[in-house]
Order: sequence, then C-alpha cells, then structure tokens
Amino acid sequence: MLQLDKLNVFYGGSHILRNISLEVGSGQVVCLMGRNGVGKTTLLKTVMGLLRSQTGHIRFDGADISGESPDRRVRRGIAYVPQGREIFPHLTVRENLRLGLEAGPMKTNSAEGAAFQEVFALFPKLAGLLERPGGVLSGGEQQQLAIGRALLSRPRLLLLDEPTEGIQPSIVQQIEQVIEAFKAERRFAILLVEQYMEFAARLADAYVIMAKGAVVATGKASDLSEEQVKQHLIV
Repeated sequence: MLQLDKLNVFYGGSHILRNISLEVGSGQVVCLMGRNGVGKTTLLKTVMGLLRSQTGHIRFDGADISGESPDRRVRRGIAYVPQGREIFPHLTVRENLRLGLEAGPMKTNSAEGAAFQEVFALFPKLAGLLERPGGVLSGGEQQQLAIGRALLSRPRLLLLDEPTEGIQPSIVQQIEQVIEAFKAERRFAILLVEQYMEFAARLADAYVIMAKGAVVATGKASDLSEEQVKQHLIV
C-alpha cells in the first residue's frame, strides 16, 4: 500500500532522512522505532506531505504522491495523528471531530451522528465532552479525540506518532485495545511510531528501526532481538 523509495529530506543544510526505503502492506501494522532525534517524526510528516523530500518517491496504492499536497493525501486515505495530539484547543470536541468528518467522504449532517457513534464506541468518554473546548481536556482525552478525528476521515493508512506519550496507563490500555481491534479487522494499515517496546511488540506485524536518519534494521516484530534493542533503542 505505502512504498517509500530512497527518500532524502533536509532542514536547511542538515540532512535529516537518508535514503529511506520501506513498505507498509494493506492492513499491516508497522512499528517505526529508534532513539529520539533519528527522524521518525520527520518521516511521518513527509509521508503526510507536511515536509517535502528533496529526492526519492512516495507511492500510495501504486500512485506517486511525492508532489501532492496534504489535503490531496487525506482524500486518498492517509490520516495523521501527530505527536502531542495538536487538536484545536479553542474548538469544542464536536467541532474537532467535524473537521475529521469534513476531510473524508461522509460530509452530510445526516452522516454525522452515525459517524460519531463509531468514535464513541471506541472512546465512550468523548460522548459526554462534545461541547467542551479541546484545550481543557486531559492529555489522554485529547489523544482519544485526535485518534477519533483521524478515523472520521475514513483512512486507509493511519500514521500514529507516539500515541502513548504522556498518557495515563488506563488510557494507554484503551488505545492499545483499539489498535488491536483495527489490526484484527485489517480495516486499514497503520504506521506507528512508538518508544514503549512492549506496547509495540504486542501490536506490530513488522518493525523498522532508524538511526541517524537511516533505516538500519527491519523484520517481523516477533523476530526483534535483544541485541537490536540494546544497540539501537536503549539510551
């Protein structure tokens, strides 16, 4: 579904991503791992079109989308939940969710209720927070809102950047259960950035490890070795 071919990305004169190549298959959960600062978030932003690669190609369902804008990528079926959530703090929960719905194929008022109910089935607490500004929610509630908003765009590929960061354990468990359900249904593919090893190992079909802006190891999640963890992941 997603193929990255020799991507190179620069910030000014700094070479951040170096010849990145990887694949995410349809319905697959791939965990992108590595120490802080190796380029994981940059990679997700590049896939989403928020950053442009200087060389290389991004293909989604066989189409080269390297030059497309973020909104066109959303319409193709790519959704992004950024690190730190980035919900709109002055908009209500309802308004934040509507933005996700507007980005997807179901834009009518009649579709809103049914679509929201799907989100509430995953994150029941949001149903009672619809009129609250996003900025007053807890970190865990904001993360649920950010994921719910992304799901309303009806993605075929979901980019998740450290969804457990700064979240209370009960919400982490709930998010894990939601991702497990998605994986079981194979509704869409997931490219997941995650530092919590046990969380990633339980959810991922495959792993990709980055170091210094480059891919240094890939494989099945079940084959991730202690040596690789020590070499590339433990600070």
